[in-house]
Amino acid sequence: MMKKSLLALALSAGFAFSAQAADIVDTAIGAGNFKTLVAAVQAAGLVDTLKGPGPFTVFAPTDAAFAKIPKETLDGLLKDKAALTKILTYHVVAGKVMAKDVKPGMVKTVQGSDITLATTGGVTVNGAKVVAADVAADNGVIHAIDTVIMPK
Repeated sequence: MMKKSLLALALSAGFAFSAQAADIVDTAIGAGNFKTLVAAVQAAGLVDTLKGPGPFTVFAPTDAAFAKIPKETLDGLLKDKAALTKILTYHVVAGKVMAKDVKPGMVKTVQGSDITLATTGGVTVNGAKVVAADVAADNGVIHAIDTVIMPK
């Protein structure tokens, strides 16, 4: 976990001196454990949004989290742009919220529904555990989670 956070920070610092900023998408690509999420963001047409000014807090399912979804279900979602967009935007909150600033309770997502945050024994979102917190990006922050959360 520490390596991934350091890698993301190193990427953020490196990109700060180049013409291209390390936004949420670039940071997720650089971290290396969000390949499925990045593919889903691309399939849903959300790349430009997550490269936008934000700020955003993204509760980002890792590749291992996506691996918990049956392949047929995941393949179907990747082909259903509307359903995929609904699920992905359910993982995003407006604003930049670092782990130390998370308050337990309900928070509205970009998708429009609420998620439940808890802080007992570490940060969780709808029961999914944050496995790597505070992965900084120029337009927000990523918190890696161990499960894909689904809107009701």
